[in-house]
Amino acid sequence: MISGREAAAGSAPQRGGTGVIRGLEPREMLRGALIYSLGDTAGMLIRGEFVLTRALALALIGGTLYAREVPAWFRWIDRRFPRESAADGRGAGRAGDASGDASGAASGAGVLARWRRALAALLYFNPLWIARHLLFLKLGAGLWSEITPALLLVGARSFAVNLPLTALGNYVIQNRLPARQRFAASAIFSSLMAVSYALCEVLLR
Repeated sequence: MISGREAAAGSAPQRGGTGVIRGLEPREMLRGALIYSLGDTAGMLIRGEFVLTRALALALIGGTLYAREVPAWFRWIDRRFPRESAADGRGAGRAGDASGDASGAASGAGVLARWRRALAALLYFNPLWIARHLLFLKLGAGLWSEITPALLLVGARSFAVNLPLTALGNYVIQNRLPARQRFAASAIFSSLMAVSYALCEVLLR
């Protein structure tokens, strides 16, 4: 039975309470652990290195922290910036027939709404998120001397350089995929970015 709050939010009842940790779904925990860890492992192997403790650490983070934070943020996006429905599109079309240019205005508003969803996702995957992710990697690899405030600068630079690609990726994830697939798609996208970083590092040596 859906509670009044859940109905108002437009979301289905959460099954996370049945997981090992409250707020986590076993399916998302497994996806997060496997995808984040395998993606980073692929990047390490491309660079000719492999650190087991780093892979295990990222599996733990991906299967717990990320598996809880990312779906929760995506649900917030759905509540704050709902996806437009087919009924909205048909209504906009009828309005366009009646007023001439109203359809074009509605189309423009739809594009703006979709980009708002993408930008809302980028608010989560911000420079601080990148710096924190790098921190987890350093901790997992035991590189204590490399844990410095410089990670914040690296996070900011990485965010700025990759902004066009990450904005496009999050646009597709937030507007083209159903809710149940977005966390896995986001994790895969992050893993592909890790692989691309490793390839660039090897090819540009």
